[in-house]
Amino acid sequence: MNSNLNSNNDIILKGLNDKQTEAVKIINGPLLIIAGAGSGKTKVLTHRIAYIIDNGTRPSNILALTFTNKAANELKERISNLVGESKAKYIWAGTFHSIFARILRIEAKSINYSSNFSIYDTDDSASVIRQIIKTLNLTEKSLNINAVRNKISSLKNKMISSMDYALKAETSEEKFVAEIYKKYEINLKNNNAMDFDDILLNFINMLRSDKNLLTKYQEQFKYILIDEYQDTNKAQYLAIKLLSKSHNNLCVVGDDAQSIYRWRGADISNILDFQEEFPYCRVVRLEQNYRSTKNILNAAHSVISNNQRQIPKKLWTENQVGDKIDIFQYADDREEATRVANLINDEIENGYNFKDIAILYRTNAQSLVLENSLRSKKIPYLIIGGTSFYKRKEIKDTLAYLTLLVNPSDNEAFRRVINEPPRGIGLTSLRNLELFAEYNNLNLIEACFEVDNIPEIKGKASKSAIEFASKVNEYSRQLINEQSYDVIFDYILGTDLISMFKEIGSSDALDRITNIEQFLLDIKNYFETNENPSLSDYLQQITLVSDIDDKDLTGNNVSLMTLHSAKGLEYPIVIITGVEKGLFPLERTRLDQEELEEERRLFYVGVTRAKSKLSLSYCMRRAKFGDVSVQGPSKFVSEIPVEYTNRAFSTGGSFVPQRQESYFKSKPQGINRDEYSQIMPDENYSQLPPIATNELKVGDWVKHSNFGRGKIIQKTGFGAQERVVVNFDGIGNKSLMLQFAKLTKM
Repeated sequence: MNSNLNSNNDIILKGLNDKQTEAVKIINGPLLIIAGAGSGKTKVLTHRIAYIIDNGTRPSNILALTFTNKAANELKERISNLVGESKAKYIWAGTFHSIFARILRIEAKSINYSSNFSIYDTDDSASVIRQIIKTLNLTEKSLNINAVRNKISSLKNKMISSMDYALKAETSEEKFVAEIYKKYEINLKNNNAMDFDDILLNFINMLRSDKNLLTKYQEQFKYILIDEYQDTNKAQYLAIKLLSKSHNNLCVVGDDAQSIYRWRGADISNILDFQEEFPYCRVVRLEQNYRSTKNILNAAHSVISNNQRQIPKKLWTENQVGDKIDIFQYADDREEATRVANLINDEIENGYNFKDIAILYRTNAQSLVLENSLRSKKIPYLIIGGTSFYKRKEIKDTLAYLTLLVNPSDNEAFRRVINEPPRGIGLTSLRNLELFAEYNNLNLIEACFEVDNIPEIKGKASKSAIEFASKVNEYSRQLINEQSYDVIFDYILGTDLISMFKEIGSSDALDRITNIEQFLLDIKNYFETNENPSLSDYLQQITLVSDIDDKDLTGNNVSLMTLHSAKGLEYPIVIITGVEKGLFPLERTRLDQEELEEERRLFYVGVTRAKSKLSLSYCMRRAKFGDVSVQGPSKFVSEIPVEYTNRAFSTGGSFVPQRQESYFKSKPQGINRDEYSQIMPDENYSQLPPIATNELKVGDWVKHSNFGRGKIIQKTGFGAQERVVVNFDGIGNKSLMLQFAKLTKM
């Protein structure tokens, strides 16, 4: 090793703690890095890659796999700062799907695909399944499309083929799903398309079926590094094992305590069993936390220690002790939302910015009442994990048009846009076109050119079909000859999609035009800033983008998100709402030990997002499916020792400190009003929020602005959740929330 390398090594190792340095300097053989929350795992990954390069490995022989494009880009940027852009650009760094799709395009012939295959997102997959259900003469009511799609995805993640599933199917529903699964696979193959799961499966099948290709990529990727290894599924594990088998230079970084995607196919056994799968592996634990205060870390450790299946570790920090964790009990979710908004305004007065604060919750449904409260207080906020820009209808339509340019076999893209804008090709004409295409083994674009041979399609429909297919073919040929933004721009203008919205002229239509223009500007920027740009590569990049990649988190807004969306993020102040029985852990018909432990890991993830301040809240009453349920604090609250917390009860207008701490050390099974008096000191019982009453009662005649005159025949609930059933003249019964109904007594 020459002196220059020594000098560079010193620079690369500078600023690392002892354990980080140990992890960076282990170059060869299997390595498991247990990286606790806030322990600097990205820093270790980037410095380790730089160290490997600095010690003589070509950057192109390094494969670094992440779960988001954002993480991959951050990795590349940090490595560039260490070894220079000229070297960093040759590293294979990206998500599992983007890297494997890139290889599959190169080797497409080996799996009987063409290199311009489409990649279907979840919406595209659901659309294909909807079409199949129609052809099988099933109804969408009898089979939930999203449930079927999720089932097929789950089977693929477990490497169960449609044939294997069909052999095991017993119930009528399982047999229907098996038939849909089989036709779904055929449909995708005929469309020269893959879904997200297929990218992994086809990559594995390629390596297994072609020894030359397996050897090629084993030699290509001499060093493999995996981020967030606890989130990998069975297919990802098998792919990595195949690639690393010849050299075992495999480094995985993760934290079993943050494994929260079991419902999405993630298998925590991958990280828990890594040492058994690779017997000579080294293990380095990164336990020094640079993010949170001592109080927050101690609370997090106290909770997660209740899990049985875990790799032992204990985070520590040199940060200050910090504020105690605030735990608030509220009367109901409306009070919770109001108090949260007030708390945020208090922190703004204390010198924090809106962007320093995150509100986390277990389910998306909890956000509505929180949003209403924030809006009423004029607090700016951003929903993380909401509708992606690329999921908007006008953008999906534009994407489908572009997909047809690079993959005319994509019948799903054809169906999406053949009547956007309307071309006079009705459902009957489209069905006849599909039948002709299927019988003659053609894609729908090819069938359009044969429309004269389909007597059922005539007149405007026939002419429009030929014109549409001709336009796609014309621009597709131009694009093959010249990968140019101008071709794409002219093509989209020629589709009349923008003209249709201009003709509509509504504010919503004008917004859609703005979105399309923004999208076209993004394509233009891509073509101007990338070497050898192609529309196919751009479409792949867009299809594989995740919700978190799509969000701009730099604005001065409070962030609202589910706890699942919060993983990988951090904020000075974190507020976790709805930490109550039946909601967190999420109430199911049967909560087994594995599910309970995953819920606890999810709580741990939420707690460890906080840097300086953490607040937890739960409600005594919460509306669920139109009814009011009596709640109690989550068992996770009882697992936090009192010495790390400040606890207070709401009394309708103020808070009283917790006096009977033994209650929180128990495992509550829910609370009714009688139990309430046992928890609260007698002098405070009278201060509880009174059960709301209303002058309206059963038998009263009332008037409603829309429904007219009616008689109250039932009254249920209390407080903010008070509900009445009114029998309106000439209309019938209507169930109304009193706080919104604005009824007038007659």
